[in-house]
Amino acid sequence: MIKFKENAKYDLICASSMGTRLVPKNRQPVSTSTEFELQSTSAETNVLNISSSLNLKTKVLTSFVKDNAIASFIKNQLRMRNIEFEGPDIPSGGPWGYRHQINIADSGYGLRAPKVTNDRAGEVGRDLKIENYDLEKLFVKDGVKLLHLSGLVAALSENTTKFCIELAKKAKENGTLISFDINYRHSFWINREDELRKAFVEIAQLSDFLIGNEEDFQLALGIKGPEVEGNDLSNNINKFKDMINKVKETYPHVKVFATTLRQVENANEHYWGAIMNVENTWYIEEPRKIQVLDRIGGGDGFVGGILYSSLKNLNQEDWIKFGWATGALATTMISDYATVESEDQIWSIYNGNARIKR
Repeated sequence: MIKFKENAKYDLICASSMGTRLVPKNRQPVSTSTEFELQSTSAETNVLNISSSLNLKTKVLTSFVKDNAIASFIKNQLRMRNIEFEGPDIPSGGPWGYRHQINIADSGYGLRAPKVTNDRAGEVGRDLKIENYDLEKLFVKDGVKLLHLSGLVAALSENTTKFCIELAKKAKENGTLISFDINYRHSFWINREDELRKAFVEIAQLSDFLIGNEEDFQLALGIKGPEVEGNDLSNNINKFKDMINKVKETYPHVKVFATTLRQVENANEHYWGAIMNVENTWYIEEPRKIQVLDRIGGGDGFVGGILYSSLKNLNQEDWIKFGWATGALATTMISDYATVESEDQIWSIYNGNARIKR
């Protein structure tokens, strides 16, 4: 049974490397654009945003460049999103020292695919260290119901790998449940395969929620299984079930497994579905067509919806429905996170009710 710590100050926290996102206006390509919108972003705070916009208590553990205008922008944006933050302000060390990552994202249009360019040189978040945070206060005195970790942060550097492992251990010691979105990225794993495989396995062994697709489980955790091919989503559902049944043999303590299903018709239209297993019960959202403004963040919205639903103790069969809808909501927004107005908004999206509300 999934049971969260009682009387905890924080519902959901995460570890993250905060950065900025540049998005061309009017869905134009980066290469021809002269006007961009600046956003504050990270995959992990994207997950938090579902809960924070619905008034749950959230916090991100991160770091900032000291006396830096971009750092101030990020902090202000987190305040506006109802997300608390904790972490050191680190001196930049000059123009070739620390800075916040820049994510340059083209939304695509029609048959022109989206394209993302990352500039992570000198990223301040690569230096996350456990000694910079008061974990005794956070996990013992304040209390945390759920910690969310991402493979993006865990693989960012040797420091962040160690940070995520130690954070997960401290959480587990104090009754905090752990969500791990495996998020395998090949470019992060180059020349670190053995080290990161061992680290990801260690985090998975501590986790209560495991989110990932077949590639994540096979390449990050070393679980051999069938490969998903093409856009045959019905066949992919069966293959994912087979994969999870194998993963459960190695990680029998994990309570929730989940993944999204996506078939891309064009940049503006996708088929969107999901699969979830909660304590040996399968829940499936068959793919439905959705309209897409910006696809980035849909998966984070899905994870955020599942975590919010579990924290709010909704019926288990509703977790995947809520997550499906919060993921779909994220793709209608130019930001890469979904800001939810109310639970009713999410259920309207799930039920396909786009009629005007007056």
